[in-house]
Amino acid sequence: MKIYSVSDAEFLPYGRIVEGAGVRDLMDALKKMPVPEGVEYVPSEPTLEKLPGAKAFAESLYGGMPAQIGLCSGRNTRLNCMEYHRDSEFNLGADDFVLLVAKQHEIEDSVLDTAKVKAFLAPAGTLVEVYATTLHYAPCHADPAKGFRVMVALPLGTNTDKSGSIPQIAEDKLLWARNKWLLAHPDSAEAGQGAWIGLKGENIDISK
Repeated sequence: MKIYSVSDAEFLPYGRIVEGAGVRDLMDALKKMPVPEGVEYVPSEPTLEKLPGAKAFAESLYGGMPAQIGLCSGRNTRLNCMEYHRDSEFNLGADDFVLLVAKQHEIEDSVLDTAKVKAFLAPAGTLVEVYATTLHYAPCHADPAKGFRVMVALPLGTNTDKSGSIPQIAEDKLLWARNKWLLAHPDSAEAGQGAWIGLKGENIDISK
């Protein structure tokens, strides 16, 4: 598949590059983080959240709302799942990484055709806002030797364990964690764990 850049006009419906934010301390810390062989995600990463100015940085992204700074890292080339939140997500990579994205309105009857998915390269050091209506999931690495280390900023509590509330609307069957609605491909580990199978078509692998 063609891999666009987040600076290309094709990315405009999915998100934007955030200019002017001070990210030097975050970048320095990210570059010191290890790169696991699989994919690991931590909603709140103490190493990043304890940096000077980190709390103000996160709250600035969300207009004063409580926010968290997490970390997604590892090596990955596959789509596997797509998720969305009720809020934008902000990503900052210590390494170049690739985002696989689609639009929420492209979901039909709780299912998305993976032919709708597009790929975008985010250069290291570029702060990217991924809009709330953009489907996304774990980044893919651009260089297998480096893997990826990506800061993930979200409203506080996102991606933590969901409550045991009784489902009330059809969309609730997609709710996988707090503020996290998930569509899984049948081939994914998440599908085996009981996630809603909501992706049809190829489980995209950018290494191909």
